[in-house]
Amino acid sequence: MGGLALAAGFGMASASMSGAQAADEVTLQLKWVTQAQFGGYYVAKDKGFYDEEGLDVTIKPGDPDIAPPQVIAGGGADVIVD
Repeated sequence: MGGLALAAGFGMASASMSGAQAADEVTLQLKWVTQAQFGGYYVAKDKGFYDEEGLDVTIKPGDPDIAPPQVIAGGGADVIVD
């Protein structure tokens, strides 16, 4: 899912950024360690696509001991990739 598609997936519309507004903080939990399959999320962040949509995205890499459904159920993420 690309950066703009991710923003749309969050159900957030782009707001007018004419005034100083705080970005919505969003935490994305990946299902595995950082690798090529998640490249789109990192490229979108680096290119500022999330910022353009008013999102302050934190990307949390996974590992074998992380279960994304449990992370989101426990409030540790807003969005997961599983």
